[in-house]
Amino acid sequence: MSTSATANIPGALAPAVGPGVPLTLALSKGRIFEETLPLLAAAGITVTEDPESSRKLILPTTDPGLRVIIVRATDVPTYVEYGAADFGVAGKDVLLEHGGDGLYQPIDLNIARCRLSVAVPQGFDYVNAVRQGARLRVATKYVNSAREHFATKGVHVDLIKLYGSMELAPLVGLADAIVDLVSSGGTLRANNLVEVEQIMEISSRLVVNQAALKLKRTKLKPILEAFERPSKGGAQAVAGRRADTGVPGA
Repeated sequence: MSTSATANIPGALAPAVGPGVPLTLALSKGRIFEETLPLLAAAGITVTEDPESSRKLILPTTDPGLRVIIVRATDVPTYVEYGAADFGVAGKDVLLEHGGDGLYQPIDLNIARCRLSVAVPQGFDYVNAVRQGARLRVATKYVNSAREHFATKGVHVDLIKLYGSMELAPLVGLADAIVDLVSSGGTLRANNLVEVEQIMEISSRLVVNQAALKLKRTKLKPILEAFERPSKGGAQAVAGRRADTGVPGA
């Protein structure tokens, strides 16, 4: 965990502080948003508008002390790191690519679970290709995680950065394999791809701006505690998580 405060990040914003300034929670649309709602409900908070039907990017809640901003999943760590959001929810995959500098990650929320895997076209002998030292072209959005995985295994790859429709790359000859998130595997099967190697399990984490953690601990603490309770009953929480949610001086 990085110990640098947001104030030490070049260009970072100091979190707005004051009795009338609400906390800002950064979420992405879709599965993470939907699975965060019960955690907010545990804190007695409801988001009053649906991001799927509303064009608003700043959503009010039943708690005047909290608002939700809707951003791209890959942008959640950036909004939190630079103080535009006090805290957010992001997948482990996104955090590994981002690097996590300036962020405190106290809780594995155990939501939006999936896995990061290698997949290839049906009929492609991945094991034999690796054994023979073939240089593979791999398409992925998760370049850092893929590079580390293949380097650890001693596999020679050329990584091709894509931002979506990953399954298309092997079908049109752009890549031999892909590294992507897999949940049910339905999309892979629909495109005649097979999962050949699991890189890591993925779930979503709570990330907190370190300056906000110090300056807004009184406001943040009850929400962090509400978020932490369900995670204790699920799979393992992040190693080193503090029992008091890590709020200094609480």
